[in-house]
Order: sequence, then structure tokens, then C-alpha cells
Amino acid sequence: MAERQTTEQLSEFDTVETAVSDPERTVLSVESVSKEYAKEVAVDDLSLDVKDGELLTLLGPSGCGKTTTLRMIAGLERPSEGRISIADETVTGGEDGGFRKPEERDVGIVFQDYALFPHLSVAENIAFGLTEMDETDTERRVDDLLELVDLTDHHDKMPKQLSGGQQQRVALARSLAPEPDVLLLDEPFSNLDVRLRVEMREEVRKILKRAGVTAISVTHDQEEALSISDRVAIMNDGTVAQVGDPAEVFENPESRFVASFLGQASFLSARVTDEQIETGLGSFDLELLNGPVEAYDGAMVDVLVRPDDLKAVPTSEPKADGYVVHRQYNGPSFVYRVELHSGDIVHCMHNHVETFEAGQPVEVDLAADHELAWYPAE
Repeated sequence: MAERQTTEQLSEFDTVETAVSDPERTVLSVESVSKEYAKEVAVDDLSLDVKDGELLTLLGPSGCGKTTTLRMIAGLERPSEGRISIADETVTGGEDGGFRKPEERDVGIVFQDYALFPHLSVAENIAFGLTEMDETDTERRVDDLLELVDLTDHHDKMPKQLSGGQQQRVALARSLAPEPDVLLLDEPFSNLDVRLRVEMREEVRKILKRAGVTAISVTHDQEEALSISDRVAIMNDGTVAQVGDPAEVFENPESRFVASFLGQASFLSARVTDEQIETGLGSFDLELLNGPVEAYDGAMVDVLVRPDDLKAVPTSEPKADGYVVHRQYNGPSFVYRVELHSGDIVHCMHNHVETFEAGQPVEVDLAADHELAWYPAE
């Protein structure tokens, strides 16, 4: 059940005490924004709203337009068309076609490489943007932020004396210092090793919720997006393919692209009859599918199955549904690729002690205890 659990991890962090926010208030609005470079369209008629205190992640493959979108929100790129508003003020587009520079927007940015000033101490880095405060207020704000990011003992250290995770927290504190309306995080965990990456995801979410800041993150890491976000926007070819809370997007992808991009997806060919679907694994009630499928009576559909939805059972060749053709070792589990007699290729997840060999005949049981998404056959 490893994949299914990634959509439930948010519950571990939702008990963190948060600052007061208004979930009905839209802090960031992106309306019909496009960006073209010569003949290439990087972002195409994209619209998004982000609520007060919300953490939304733009997730998608390389070249899908997510970073360009982030840069347009920051003011580092000017849209070819469209309008962007932050805290009810238009910063790009509008009737006058105006464009505010980055320094004129109430936006904080945490860069991929943190971009700390090497010649300044931790405290001086955090205080860098507090130009309108007097010395006493600046010191108080810095101390508060050091406590927020749990670095009170590192006040006078230099960036080179810090670990990668500590540098990231300093960068986060520096971006939060001026109390921006929106915080932008560009691939914030990509420079960390795997163990620290998981730890810092939890820490950053806690910090953002305590601060009550509205944030947008960009990543191509599915587990990262599903584990820290209030909502996820899946991008493809410069547009938003689907947006919703992590569990909804993972369990009910609206397109084959979203289904394939999020986790390991297999598609089981099925013929729709009056009350059942007929597959290479047997017949099942129509109620197994998530939504009305009656209009496809007599037609073929493709049913989405994840590795944890299926179990392979060793059997004799006459009873087999197919054969194991590959296995992938993931530490706690194996994922077996099985070629069914129907021609479908599916994946089955098993505990690491359950080992099958390539070429072994197996029955495949549908073990899903939830409704399955489906799509018209291609």
C-alpha cells in the first residue's frame, strides 16, 4: 500500500498550530496567462487561484511550464497575455497592461540553491530585506524567525558552517522576514540528499503553517508534492491538467496523462456489459468504477490500476492469467511486471519476502478496496 499512503501523509502534519488565515480569501489570482518565446508557447491560457494560508504545488514533467509560471508570478518574466493579482492588487496585465517589477511585488522567493550571501552571518542574511525597520525591531524580527526555523543557536554562524538543511531554513526565514503576501519555492528540496529531503519537507510545511503564509511550490517530485501540499496543480504542455487536494488527484485522475504521471499506472482493458465489466482478470460489477459508465455499454474502456491494487499468486500454467516478465526491488517491496494473456501489462506490489522469478506463471487478483478510475479506450 506504499503508493496509497503518500496521499495520506498530510494528516501527520495537520495538527501543527497555525497562524490565523481566511480560507475564503483569494491571495493570488492567475487569469488566462500565456507566455511565448518566439514560436514556442511555454504557458498557454493558464488560470489558478490560491487561498489565504494555502500551500499549492505546481507539479509536472520538465518543460511543462511550471517554472515559467512561478517566474511570471514573481515578476521575473513578463506574460505575453493575461492578468496576475496579488492581495487584490493587479501586478501584471489589467486594463492598463501594467507590469510591476519583482521588488514592487509583495512576494518572497526561496531559490533552488538558497542564494545565501556567503559574507553575511545567519542573522544578517535574514535581516537583509528588513530595510524599513529600525535596529531594535529588526533584531526582534530576526530572533523570532530564528526561533520559528529552530536555528536560535546559529545566530552568528556563516552559511558555510551550516548543513544543507540549515541553509534551507535560513533561506526560508530570510524570505519570510518581510512578511510577503505570497512565498514562492522553486524546487526547494532538490539539492538535499534523500533522507534529509523527507525530513525537510515536514519541517518546511510546519514552518509555513505556523507562519500562516500563502505559498506556491514548484517540483517534478510526485511524492514531495503529494506529501506537503494542500492542493496540487498537475501541469502538462503549459496548461493545468488537473488541480485538487492530493488524495483526490491521485485517486481520481481526470485524464490518462495525470494517471500515468502520478505513480506507477497500469491500464486494464475492459468491455462494458449491462451490469459488469469483462477483463483479462475476470468479470466485475460496474460499481467498481468511479462514475457512470452505462453510456459505454458494449464498448471498451481502460481501467486504472496501481501496483497496490493487484496481487500475483503463483499457479500452474493452465490456470495462469499471465507471466512475470520483470521485477523491481524497492527495499521494503517488489513491484512485479506481469504480461497478461489478454495483452495488458500490469504491475503488482508485494512484500520484499514474496519473490517470484521471471517467466513464472501467476494468477492476478484485483485486491482494490476502492472505486477505480477509467477512461475510454484509445
